[in-house]
Amino acid sequence: MTSQQTHAPALKTQISTLQTTLAHAIAGRTSGDEDRCTEIPDLLFFRREKLTEPCACMVEPSVVFVAQGAKQMLVGDEAFPYDPEHFLINSIDLPASSQVIEASPEKPCVGLVLKLDLSILAALIAQGGLTPPTERPADRGLARGSLSPQLLEPFQRLLALLDEPASIPVLAPLILREIHYRLLMSDQAARLWQIVSLGSQSQRIAKAIDWLKAHYTEPLRIEELAARIQMSTSSLHFHFRQLTAMSPLQYQKWLRLNEARRLMLNEHLDAASAAFHVGYESPSQFSREYSRLFGAPPKRDIEDLRHGRAGARKMSEATNSIPA
Repeated sequence: MTSQQTHAPALKTQISTLQTTLAHAIAGRTSGDEDRCTEIPDLLFFRREKLTEPCACMVEPSVVFVAQGAKQMLVGDEAFPYDPEHFLINSIDLPASSQVIEASPEKPCVGLVLKLDLSILAALIAQGGLTPPTERPADRGLARGSLSPQLLEPFQRLLALLDEPASIPVLAPLILREIHYRLLMSDQAARLWQIVSLGSQSQRIAKAIDWLKAHYTEPLRIEELAARIQMSTSSLHFHFRQLTAMSPLQYQKWLRLNEARRLMLNEHLDAASAAFHVGYESPSQFSREYSRLFGAPPKRDIEDLRHGRAGARKMSEATNSIPA
């Protein structure tokens, strides 16, 4: 029996103990809520008490884990399940679908999302004398890693600060820096190194995404976008799809359609007004593409959302259903 096999049960027990403590802390602060912001910037708790269908979302650069229960993230035709032994790490703004696959009222799925600070990662790499990972990072911007006590312990200390809010401004930045360091020491280090490395393909795609988010209402000219990030059009298409499971045009349409949905739901715009607001010139084209993404025409979809019926429609194929 190897040393690693000998220590595996003890390690699993240690992780389970830490996760139980975290689950108790999160559950105590989310009773009656699904999502809850905290007094610590960029830290969010979530709680789900039943299984769900896939729900479309935009995942920011972040680390996500469940302390109890299980979820999965769907990107294109790939599923990334995560549970109390695994975390998700995302390095770019990524359209995806989130689904709860293990939860109950008695034992809810609870966990946290911490937005990554890429400037901290870059500073740690530049100042820390860290050795670059030799392995190749995952093709997608999203990847699954294995949790360790070294990563969970600073999260436990971070959550403990919520009980002494006066200490948060002083101590939270120190613990957050440690968490970013531990991520750079994890099995997902290669993904993080690549996204913060100047001139890397991933960083250029991240710049393209930033531009698309800021200019999604404008006509998209691929040649101009490629030139802006100093890539050929073929390289832009290849690496963009590799990281996001979408083409740049599909990504822009996802942004437009989700913003139009928000405008109709929250600001009560009609479909034609929302379509023009996000950059569509043809309401009929908007309605067709909206129906393909959300499974229903705009008016019916918004009515279903307001009456809580939209969850019955599966959205796991949303990223594949956007016209190229």
